[in-house]
Amino acid sequence: MSQPTPSFTPYKAPAGGWGSVRSLLRHGLGEGARTAEGARQLQRQNKVDGFACVSCSWAKPAEPHPFEFCENGAKATLWELDKRRVDAGFFERHTVSELLTWADHDLEAQGRLVEPMRYDASSDRYVGISWEEAFAIAGRVLRDMAPERAVFYASGRASLETSYMYALLARLYGNNNLPDSSNMCHESTSVGLPRSIGVPVGTVLLEDFDHCDCILSFGQNVGVNSPRMLHPLQAAARRGADIFTFNPLYERGWERFTNPQEPLAMATGTSTRISNAYFPVRAGGDIALLQGLARALLDLDDAARARGDARVLDVEFIETHTHGFDAFEAWLRAADWQRIETESGLSRDDIESVAAVYAQAKSTILIYGMGLTQHRHGVDNVRMLCNLALMRGNIGRPGAGICPVRGHSNVQGQRTVGISEKPELVPLDRLSEQYGFEPPREKGLDTVGTVEGILDGSVEAFIGLGGNFSRAAPDTARLEPAWRGLALSLQVATHLNRNHLLCARETLLLPCLGRIEEDVQATGAQHVSIEDSTTCIHGSLGISPPVADTLRSEPAIVAALAQAILPPERAALVPWEQWVGDYAQVRGAIEATYPDQFRDFNARLHTPGGFPRPVAARERRWETESGKAEFHVPEVLCATGFEDRAGRYRLITVRSNDQFNTTVYGYRDRFRGIEGTRRVVLMHEDDIAALGLDEGEHITLVADFDDDPEVREVGGLRPIPYRIPRGCIAAYYPECNPLIPVSHHAVDSHVPAGKSVPVRIRRGAGAPIPPGPAPE
Repeated sequence: MSQPTPSFTPYKAPAGGWGSVRSLLRHGLGEGARTAEGARQLQRQNKVDGFACVSCSWAKPAEPHPFEFCENGAKATLWELDKRRVDAGFFERHTVSELLTWADHDLEAQGRLVEPMRYDASSDRYVGISWEEAFAIAGRVLRDMAPERAVFYASGRASLETSYMYALLARLYGNNNLPDSSNMCHESTSVGLPRSIGVPVGTVLLEDFDHCDCILSFGQNVGVNSPRMLHPLQAAARRGADIFTFNPLYERGWERFTNPQEPLAMATGTSTRISNAYFPVRAGGDIALLQGLARALLDLDDAARARGDARVLDVEFIETHTHGFDAFEAWLRAADWQRIETESGLSRDDIESVAAVYAQAKSTILIYGMGLTQHRHGVDNVRMLCNLALMRGNIGRPGAGICPVRGHSNVQGQRTVGISEKPELVPLDRLSEQYGFEPPREKGLDTVGTVEGILDGSVEAFIGLGGNFSRAAPDTARLEPAWRGLALSLQVATHLNRNHLLCARETLLLPCLGRIEEDVQATGAQHVSIEDSTTCIHGSLGISPPVADTLRSEPAIVAALAQAILPPERAALVPWEQWVGDYAQVRGAIEATYPDQFRDFNARLHTPGGFPRPVAARERRWETESGKAEFHVPEVLCATGFEDRAGRYRLITVRSNDQFNTTVYGYRDRFRGIEGTRRVVLMHEDDIAALGLDEGEHITLVADFDDDPEVREVGGLRPIPYRIPRGCIAAYYPECNPLIPVSHHAVDSHVPAGKSVPVRIRRGAGAPIPPGPAPE
């Protein structure tokens, strides 16, 4: 396929603006686009009578904007509405071996999968089969397999209804092997927040942005990962709220924003400054940064006490609602500012200047993303953020709280309705009573455990409900060949991706309806539901004609799979066919399992702005062992889990502006000024000069772990100067996943530590190009 010519030009325009409009038009008018249908559906996106975006999970307002979608959300919609088709005829023209040489973008750009298929090893092609044949094959393999050897993976796309059915299927089959995409990104949130504040989710609602007067952001790229959040951020900035951003890379969305829905701003080219100041913290330096902010706050409180002024710390809140402050205070008083500055990469003056503003703010929202969670000590990062909020009582009141920005559209909701490898997070006793079986009580496999199981052969079957697991997971170079040893790989998907080309002894590819498409079952058109980043539940109705009448809905596929792989007496415990005919019955079952979370589920399904699930910490109720919010004292100041040494760099894996998760929409990372390639390494210009590198030459990244015997290299990369701290470099995910061993993950949460990977730089291009290569 023709490839664009690489170019590198620093981007000076704001986020949004005409750049977003041009990008939308390019995708809306591109090859395969259903332009008129795309325009019709975009009018319905993220609205009460429409559908929930299939991309990110940012909140949906009760009073939506005329266009309640962002650039990347529009790309996701247009991608799903692609009129091109991938069927058995496509594979008559292309073998699997050939397709393995294609770029990730080119595979998905072939269009929608439209018929069930089975891999035929003799011809090295997928061939069409009937739905009945597909389920019979799955049943034959899985019924004869020990339950603990099968894995049921879920990406963050599936609805609450599908996710509930899928989790129930896995437990009826006999295991809790339910890894999901949260394991790869925000599991450090799911572990850290409960230990500190008793809940696994954030405490902020969308309306809190209307009442805050300070926002602190850590390790989050709003312009790429949650662009619609720029609307409340812009409003807060215009209202005079102080906004400070801490992130290793300068990202345009946190600097300036031109709202495409404001004609005057678009006509005049004016923009809104988002952040008061931007601080490039070192990768892995957030524990030290947060210690510095907390110590500066303590010093300000000491000074206020000495003057007889009002306290800076919220003493009443700390005494009434928290535990462990004395130990935390002692740790702060022993802090070494020189170490804080060295580890964070920031000056004491800068840290203290932010603390001074935070000390005066009445209500502060603390935002964070995977820049905190994807480190060896990611859980400590999350808990230190909680410490900072607790010192000022910034939880459980209007305009304040903790705001983890989640990724895929229903990744948080899947966990809410049972997609979890941790049995303690699921009401198993209630499921037992509701369905008349004894659910498994043993802990299941998460993403890391699944990769380890595929590598050592203890996992024999992988059922994937969406996603591109082998590309998203670490240890790519070892995982791909091991995948071929599975007895079964069954994938439910809308588009072809590289994981589908890793063929097991039995390999099935099952195409499903997209969320935007009309889903008509026995009782008529069906609604589904999702949970956004702020724990609000939204209904979603697809009305676009399906790309093919051979597609089945995800609930229908899960139900048929259950009936095929479960013993008849087990399958009969659940009214699968009734559920498929009427998704409202599934929502009724969800309410019965989680009555405190989904009261009057069907009646409230289309509440404008969604209906929020109850979150105890919002009400200053702390579901911890002590019954109070817990201050935490970390044992380390550096979150990377490895030491600095000469020649070792901290690699941060990042996504581009033309990408969502592993889906690459194109080769224009507009905000970073990179076009036509993904084979780049972003470096400080002084690091480039110190190594004597030319921008055009090729370099190789070599993993530099002390205890890993594997040789891990990614070659064919070019150094690009960028605003990033010295000693830190950045390159694209998932191309750099081969550098990350499965053992390099967060303590306790097992999140792959892709935001701080120890690497060395070698001149020359002799190392392997990443699998699924991006263009040169």
